[in-house]
Amino acid sequence: MRRRTVLATALAAAAAAAPGVARAAGPGPSLTPAGTTTLDSRAIYFVSYDGLVNNNSFQKNGLLTYKGHQYAVWYSADRNAVVGRRALGSGTWQTVEVGHTLRYDDSHNVISMGVSKTDGRLHLNMDSHSDGFTYVKSAAGLMDDPSGTGWTASRFGAPQSTLDGLALTSRFTYPQFVATPEGRLQLSYRAGVSGNGRNALAEYDGTRWAALGEWTGSTGTYTSEHGSSTARNMYLHGIDYDRHGRLHAFFTWREQNGAVMCASGGITNHDTGYVYSDDRGRTWRDGQGTVVGVTGGSDRVSVTDAGLVVDPLNPDHSLMNQESQSTDSAGRPHAIISYVPGRFGQCTTDYVAERTANGRAFHLRRDASGSWRKTEIPVPLDSSQRTKLVLDGYDNAYAVLPYGRIAAASAASGYTDWRLLYDGAGLDAFGEVVVDETRIAQDGVLSVMYQEKSSGTTPSALRVVDFRLPA
Repeated sequence: MRRRTVLATALAAAAAAAPGVARAAGPGPSLTPAGTTTLDSRAIYFVSYDGLVNNNSFQKNGLLTYKGHQYAVWYSADRNAVVGRRALGSGTWQTVEVGHTLRYDDSHNVISMGVSKTDGRLHLNMDSHSDGFTYVKSAAGLMDDPSGTGWTASRFGAPQSTLDGLALTSRFTYPQFVATPEGRLQLSYRAGVSGNGRNALAEYDGTRWAALGEWTGSTGTYTSEHGSSTARNMYLHGIDYDRHGRLHAFFTWREQNGAVMCASGGITNHDTGYVYSDDRGRTWRDGQGTVVGVTGGSDRVSVTDAGLVVDPLNPDHSLMNQESQSTDSAGRPHAIISYVPGRFGQCTTDYVAERTANGRAFHLRRDASGSWRKTEIPVPLDSSQRTKLVLDGYDNAYAVLPYGRIAAASAASGYTDWRLLYDGAGLDAFGEVVVDETRIAQDGVLSVMYQEKSSGTTPSALRVVDFRLPA
């Protein structure tokens, strides 16, 4: 029996390290500007939590492409939730209001989109930060025949405070829709609050929503050189299926007790971890293939589980939560993380100021041997905010930095040749941006949604800039 267990563990580790075969080497990264369009000349503008409600990079998806059309969501100056669509290549967006107005000036109350392929519906979840949410879904088939279907408010159902009657939690935050390989739609979210919350999943099969349950735990003791904490939450860098059907999630932990930090002006985020699931989010494994949690069960992914951390870092370096991730053509996971490196000191006392002055982004990835590799991107953040990661059809990596700057590295170099390809000049972007993670695979175009800088609460233009990637 022991021999069989050892063999099973070895096979799981091998599968975790090498789920597929990468593409042959192709051209290196490049960007060709392909035009800019305006979504709204007067979108709502207010800064909270150092961000904008229309451009928080963690929203999934604020911009998406499906069957030859691109969709965008935002709040207008009068606080109305708006959905826009355009045919790919068109400079004209059709817009419709879906009957909901933003409740609070809280930049976390983003709008996220998802598509259920089984019935061709567009789903929206919005206006949620540690309380209830608003849910809207379109008529069936709207996404399957966009050219032949009118874009009017009548195509969308009434706003709901549940998922068609399924009430999830009164403390709901960070909706992220993700489609399974079979076409079901899953909704990832956090139950609870910052520093004391659990990640959970719900699933839509084309007929009804069902709660799959929570899969991370908030209990257990974490101890740093400064003190201990007994409550926390896992912040996801994303939750994504690769082309082989594996579900990937990078994350950081945020502790409730600030005693784990060297200074009160820092942030309690620590360590970068990684888990995956091969059964549509029901069972979670660490990078070596060991089961570390079961969704809806008593065994949940916990800070005390060995084998989760792939890049250790204590809470003294202002590590950012909810950054970005992707997978390459072989199904190997990649992430962007950012923090203040130790060469600038071993204790950040003001995370916004020090990330702006000294923060750096890093590309973290798993190579073909199963080892984790990390490369610093040699472009200062000049911001406290997040960076987005995308990979092109040749597995070249692009980091879309604050202000719309874009750096890239080639797969052929082993991602060691990072350089700035686009400096964002002329965009006048506020900071964080939203990227269309779904479009690149469809027509090789990188779309970036950004909002122009403003002051106070003066509305500003919300735009999408496009770049063609190597064909």
